[in-house]
Amino acid sequence: MKVLMINPPDTASKYKFIGLVAPPLGLTYIASVLEENDIDVKIIDGSALEMSWEELEKEIPNYSPDIIAVTAVTPTIKQALKTARIAKRTCPDSYVVMGGYHPTFTYNEILKNDFIDIVICGEGEYTMLELVETIENGGDLRRVKGIATREFITPPRPIIEDLDEIPFPARHLLPMDKYKVLNIKLPTGTMISGRGCPFHCSFCASSAMHGHKLRLRSSKNIVDEMEHLVSKYDAQNIAFMDDTFTFKKSRVEEICNEIKERDLDMMWGCTARVDTLSKDILKKMRDAGCITIFVGVESGNQQNLDKLNKNITLERIKTTFELTKKLGVRTIASAVLGMPGDTRESIEKTIKFVKGLNPSYAIFSLATPYPGTDFYMNVAKDDLIKVNDWSKYTLLSPVLETVDCSLEELKALQKKAFKDFYLRPGYIARQAWMDGFILIKTVGAMIKDVSKLG
Repeated sequence: MKVLMINPPDTASKYKFIGLVAPPLGLTYIASVLEENDIDVKIIDGSALEMSWEELEKEIPNYSPDIIAVTAVTPTIKQALKTARIAKRTCPDSYVVMGGYHPTFTYNEILKNDFIDIVICGEGEYTMLELVETIENGGDLRRVKGIATREFITPPRPIIEDLDEIPFPARHLLPMDKYKVLNIKLPTGTMISGRGCPFHCSFCASSAMHGHKLRLRSSKNIVDEMEHLVSKYDAQNIAFMDDTFTFKKSRVEEICNEIKERDLDMMWGCTARVDTLSKDILKKMRDAGCITIFVGVESGNQQNLDKLNKNITLERIKTTFELTKKLGVRTIASAVLGMPGDTRESIEKTIKFVKGLNPSYAIFSLATPYPGTDFYMNVAKDDLIKVNDWSKYTLLSPVLETVDCSLEELKALQKKAFKDFYLRPGYIARQAWMDGFILIKTVGAMIKDVSKLG
């Protein structure tokens, strides 16, 4: 069997405005499991290669694939569907499979397209393996857990309990020299150290996909992969893409100790909740090479935080940001504007609150309900969704109106938030002293594209 996996062209989606093109880790994890079982697999990353549709159409048949798998998230579902249509047209005898966050929760909608044969729901590594082996052996697809077709839906596949059993992502199948941040090619690697999230933030698509049970890789397994990225791909920066990397303090300490014992020469960044950070753990992380932490601030209004089930307070947020500044760790503060119940006054308050935290960088996203989340179900039930075009679900385009803000007014407030933060007197000079060229490129990208938001 030959399996071709495709990340569709133009899939930078919500990160396009900051020039980020990251490796499709989901595809590479599945590919690594297939290769481990002696299955011939190729990956086309149409986004990183900046492929045209014509180029993709010529490339697909070159592999003579038996199965073509296309990945999709909500903002890129149109590109994914176009990719699948091209795949079926060029290789009509191949099975066309789709997976990822969006198809998992909208498989009924996806399967209305006759050029898609199967949807993989949930974690795809071992579902894809079983699917390939079943097709190869002429078996009964109804026995494959975790798939949906037009004829049937099989029971969900249990989550992967031991993440250490999954081989490292098959990065050798990717154009590793094409990935970039701020449109700059950097020796950067991306990793995931765990899956699932025990918190219950209403807007989180990741916990909807991977569950609320937190599954963590061992510290040794994680640092082995870090070392692999440094030695094989010369990675100087590593970004952990977990929902909350710092959830378990003892595990973070083990990772930091392992990094220092191996004397790994690289920098890294991660995501964190303010209630998982303390002075001692931040020091430990900084000394082990952590230079940037992404923090979900979400709102400057306690009532909104409570509605989002964040279970954190404004005071705790302030205290944590003060601590990171004292310890010299860069921060990226992420806020959400335009939640149901938000008003112009409360949005202005959030913008002011984020500025007052004085983080290194800030991202102001517009409230976006993704399929599978509690947030989506609640706003759909209350008929609050004003835009049904999935391509607009980028965090940069408003899809919900608030009590006193139209869609156009929300766009204007988001633009104001970016400008107010990045064009403050002294901000560029202060950050340039810390980050130099990277900061100049960041602000340049923000100011250049802020007029295009939405």
